[in-house]
Amino acid sequence: MVPARSRPAFRASMLAQSARSALKAVWWTAAGSAARVMIAPKAEPVATDRPKPALAKVRRAYLEAFAKDARDIAAGLYPAMNDRATARGQAIAQTADFLQDARQVEARRRRGGSTEARDLANSPAYPTYYKQNFHFQSGGWFTPDSARRYDAQVEALFSGAAAAMRRRALSVLMQGVKGQDQRGLKVVDLACGTGGFLRDLMAALPRAQVSGLDLSPAYVQQARVVAGASLVQANMESLPYANGSLDAVTCIYLFHELPPRLRPLIAREMARVLKPGGVLAFGDSIQPQDAPDLARLLDVFPAFFHEPYYLSYAQTDLVALFEAAGLEHVLSDQAFLTKALLFRKSAQS
Repeated sequence: MVPARSRPAFRASMLAQSARSALKAVWWTAAGSAARVMIAPKAEPVATDRPKPALAKVRRAYLEAFAKDARDIAAGLYPAMNDRATARGQAIAQTADFLQDARQVEARRRRGGSTEARDLANSPAYPTYYKQNFHFQSGGWFTPDSARRYDAQVEALFSGAAAAMRRRALSVLMQGVKGQDQRGLKVVDLACGTGGFLRDLMAALPRAQVSGLDLSPAYVQQARVVAGASLVQANMESLPYANGSLDAVTCIYLFHELPPRLRPLIAREMARVLKPGGVLAFGDSIQPQDAPDLARLLDVFPAFFHEPYYLSYAQTDLVALFEAAGLEHVLSDQAFLTKALLFRKSAQS
């Protein structure tokens, strides 16, 4: 709770945060709309009989991501997003670069170009499934340009709600470690990408030992710029941590890009590195049963973006998957197109 003497300053801070969030939403909605006008994607057949969602329901679900984030900030669960730099200038350059690349992405989509990144993956350390242009993005996961524009791409795709959505995982994590002394916590953000969520973790847990891991050297370097954290380049299938060495791990937007055979293996790796009583904060796309009114959006998604494993993800029982790895499901949350799950390793493990 906020002390009474601090409430006016806190309210002013929250109003400023709300204004920045609104500006960001408007900006990236416009950028996404401009990209769609520029590339004019032709309609493609989608194997679904689900009805199109009502615009009012989509808008309500979209706004919920910002509302939940604001409530958690007001409750003192974690601090507001540090997005002032982007709001004040970086967004212009990011948007110009994103729009310039959008035509190449669309051309790749039209010709089914999803494996061009194989020519860039010049190391046997990269598994075959990883050597793809997910989302048809230029460079796959392998180039500095891809890493630099990734955040703009996802913010434009989700109309400025991407950061707010992924913070649902931060919400469940902070509830999972509530009451613990941060100074003793070791936390790793697995598949940390460009470091946006890692930066949020460090702000929420300033006294903990927080680090990140990703397989892409280009994305690891971008994460260093964004978060300024300690980072490791490594494969999720064989994590470079000792058994029972971490208090918490987080994993955001990875599992829908994994082949089905690897999901149980990586879940077991996460459980292995957690201490007894440790927690996993997991975030990824909602599944059709989570929001039936939005289910058609999920069906359409892999038709316009190269997501070869998304449909199998949508049918996966995530709770059963992680419970089979030895983790107990303790908390769930969701907002718009993202859901978060908190799992805990048994204290007797």
